[in-house]
Amino acid sequence: MSAGSDVGPGRTRVWRPAWPCPAGAILAQHRRGDADPTYLIDEQGRHWRGIRTPQGPATLVVQPRPRDAEIRSEAWGPGAEWVLDSVPDLLGANDDWSGFEPRHPVLVEAMRRNPHARLGRTGLVMESLVPAIIEQKVTGQEAFAGFRMLVHRFGERAPGPGVERKLWLQPAPERLRTIASWEWLRMHIDAARSRTIVTVARVAESLERTATLAPDEADRRLRTLPGIGAWTSAEVRQRALGDPDSVSFGDYHVAKDVGWALTGTQFDDAQLEAFLEPWRPQRGRVPALVAAAGFGRPRHGPRMAPRTHLPARVTRR
Repeated sequence: MSAGSDVGPGRTRVWRPAWPCPAGAILAQHRRGDADPTYLIDEQGRHWRGIRTPQGPATLVVQPRPRDAEIRSEAWGPGAEWVLDSVPDLLGANDDWSGFEPRHPVLVEAMRRNPHARLGRTGLVMESLVPAIIEQKVTGQEAFAGFRMLVHRFGERAPGPGVERKLWLQPAPERLRTIASWEWLRMHIDAARSRTIVTVARVAESLERTATLAPDEADRRLRTLPGIGAWTSAEVRQRALGDPDSVSFGDYHVAKDVGWALTGTQFDDAQLEAFLEPWRPQRGRVPALVAAAGFGRPRHGPRMAPRTHLPARVTRR
């Protein structure tokens, strides 16, 4: 008998959203590369996630059923009830686009192509914060590899069918605090980023409470920590809070893509900030729409090269 084959059914929830919910596209922002060990899509198109909730570990599987206009979810583990309760928020049920004006023909077209786009929120800060720190100032390839190694070496299997599905949970904060410096280097996570991860792990409980705050206050508190700057805070607020005004300034692609899509020329961060000002307090919807519609610049130009060294200087990104 294969591992996990005797696992019984978990708790279930059937949710009927008030709009044609593109569940897969909304969930995709939480996937850290195609080989993310905490996220998989099975042969039936179901989305599986290993999640560490305030009530304990959980395995969540989300199955969109567009013909029936419903989302079926099932969950296992101590955190099962918590994640099932979170499904509507996770899929954008409380995201309000009513105050957003596209203002630009490209955005009008992007909204026409994605009429049911929503920003979801997990309510889980550390889940987004740790991989965001790993992604600071490195290529996606390097960041995703480092995250995989961290999860495989120091995380744990997700409950229920997690073993059979080879689904993992991120390491708990208390485990992150004990990882030796040389272990971080083996995962190609330099001293600056590993110090930041250990620092946030020490205050994880208080950081999780920022998910209940207004986005501006959550941003302020996140950025008081060494190694957490505008980019990292924005990446967390987008996912954990569903903040519609959150823009990843400092990203290698975002400013260039938005500039290219809306003006035909690549922006730097200062130009992007000035250009997005008319959309405040919903500036984050502009790059989200550009990405969803695939309007970014062609990717045949120079790319950020993988690093060949591991600098020790602390950065705030």
